[in-house]
Amino acid sequence: MAWNLCRKGIVCMNNIFSINQDLDFKNELFFELFKNDNCLIEKIVSSGQSTNENEWLEEDSNEFVILLQGESELKFETGEKIVLKKGDYLLIPAKTKHRVNYTSLNPQCIWLAIHIK
Repeated sequence: MAWNLCRKGIVCMNNIFSINQDLDFKNELFFELFKNDNCLIEKIVSSGQSTNENEWLEEDSNEFVILLQGESELKFETGEKIVLKKGDYLLIPAKTKHRVNYTSLNPQCIWLAIHIK
C-alpha cells in the first residue's frame, strides 16, 4: 500500500494499528507506507509465523524495527536471541543473518520496519 495524495500536497492518513480482518493471515502481510531511493518504510503484520529452521533472512540495507504490538523472538547467526515486546526496537545492520523464531497470535504482531541504505 503506497501513500495516496488526497489533495495537492496532502497525504491521506491511515492508522498503523488498523488490520483488515478479511485478509488471509496464513502468511505475514507487508504494507509499503513510503518508499524512495534510500528508504523503505513498511508495516508488517505477523500472526504466528516464523522463519523456516534452515533459512536466514539477510537484508541489503540497515533495518530499524519497532514492535508496536505483540511479542516476538529473533535469533541471529551468532546464536544470540532477542525477545521483543510491545514498544521494543532494534537496528539490524545490513547483511546480518537473522530469523524470526516466534511471533504471537493474540495479539498479532504489528511491526514498523524502516530500511535505510
